[in-house]
Amino acid sequence: MLDIHRLREDPQGIEQQLRTREPAIDLGEIVKLDKRRLELIREVEALKAERNEGSQMVGQYKKEGKDTSQLLSSLAAVSARIDSLDDELRETAARIDRLLVVLPNLPHHSVPVGVKEEKVILRTAGERPNPDFTVKHHLEVGEEKGILDFRRAAMIAGTRFPMYVGLGARLEMALIQFMFFHHAANGYTPVFPPFLANAESFYVSSQLPKFADDLYLIEKDNLYLNPTAESLLANLHRGEILNAEDLPKDYVAYTPCFRREAGTYGEEERGLIRVHQFNKVEMFKFAAADTSYEELDRLIADAEGVLQVLGIHYRVALLPTEDLAQQAAKTVDIEVYLPGQGRYYEVSSCSNCEDFQARRGKIRYRPGPGEKPLHVHTLNGSGLATTRLMAAILENNQTADGRVQIPQVLQEMVGAEFL
Repeated sequence: MLDIHRLREDPQGIEQQLRTREPAIDLGEIVKLDKRRLELIREVEALKAERNEGSQMVGQYKKEGKDTSQLLSSLAAVSARIDSLDDELRETAARIDRLLVVLPNLPHHSVPVGVKEEKVILRTAGERPNPDFTVKHHLEVGEEKGILDFRRAAMIAGTRFPMYVGLGARLEMALIQFMFFHHAANGYTPVFPPFLANAESFYVSSQLPKFADDLYLIEKDNLYLNPTAESLLANLHRGEILNAEDLPKDYVAYTPCFRREAGTYGEEERGLIRVHQFNKVEMFKFAAADTSYEELDRLIADAEGVLQVLGIHYRVALLPTEDLAQQAAKTVDIEVYLPGQGRYYEVSSCSNCEDFQARRGKIRYRPGPGEKPLHVHTLNGSGLATTRLMAAILENNQTADGRVQIPQVLQEMVGAEFL
C-alpha cells in the first residue's frame, strides 16, 4: 500500500508515476477525502480540547456552588458533535483505504515506461540451441514417453491440470529437491509452510482484494489455496519489529501453487505452459530499505544459478511499467528458450516490492538502538517454477535419436541418464 503521507506531499507527481502503470488512474477522490480527513481531525481535536476545558469548569463551578446545568448542556452538545465527527472520520478513513488498497506500487526510477512488449533484454547466458533435427513440443515428447498424462489428469480434476508419471514424476520431484536444497545451501532458511492461508495473509501479499477472482477459495473455511509461496512468506514477520543486524532475512519454500488463470489460451500455451496447478520453489527476502536493490541483484543471481547448474540457455529481461505486478516496484524476469516452439518463456520473476507489502503487514525494523522503526523492503523470486522448467528440459535436451538427456545434477535422483 502506498504511503498516504508521500501522496499528500506530491499528489500530482505520484499520479503521473502511477499512470505509467495504469493510464486511467485518478487520485482526485483520494486527495479530496484526505483533505477532509485532516479537517475532521483538527475539528475533533479542537472540540475535545473545548470539552476538557469545560469539564474542568464544571468541577470548579461545583466547588463554588454555581449552577452547572447550562454548562453541562453545552458539553453534551459538544460530545454529540464529537461522536458525529468521529463517525464521519472513520468512514472517510475507510473510504481512503478502499481506494488506496487497489492502487499499484510506484515504479522504481530504473523501470522503463512502456507496455508488456517493450521489456528490455539485459543479457543472455549461453548459446541458443540450434539442433540439426526437428525438436518436438514437450507435450508430444511427454505423451510419447508416458511421463505426462493430461488426459487422466482432466478426468480427475479438469483441464489445465498436469499429471507426471513414472520417470516424469521422478524428474519433477528431483527438480523440486535440487532447487530447494540448492538455495538452502546458499544461506536461505528452508520453510515448509501451510498450503492454505486466510484473507489477511493474502491482503498483506496484495492478492486481495484486487485479484480475488484469480484465487481458489474454500468457502466453508474461508481459506484460500496458495497461488505462490510469496503470499505465505510475506506474512512470516507480520506485525513484528526486526533488528537491523538480522537483515536481510532470506527464506526458501516449496509449495504447490494453484491459480484460476482465467481467460482463453492460445496454441502456444498448451501443455505445461499455463496450468492451474504447478510446483514452485520460492525465494523471499526481508531487507533494509537502503540495501534492498543490492539484495534484488543477489536474488536474480541465485535464480540464474539454478539454470546454470542445469545447463539451460536463458535470457534476463527488465519488465516495463505496465507489465509489473501490483505490489512490485521493479521486476526482472528470467526466461528459458523452448526450441519446440521457437520462443522464450518466463521461469522466474524476481521483484523488489519495497515497503508496499510491509505497510500492509506492519513489518518494520529498527535501524539502531532508540531509533524510529522503518518499514522493511520485501523481495520475492521464483527459484524456480517447475512446469516451464520441465518443458525446457524436454525440448532443449532432445537428442537426434529421440531421447531426452536428464541434466547431470538430477540423474542420480531420477535413476536414469535419459528419458
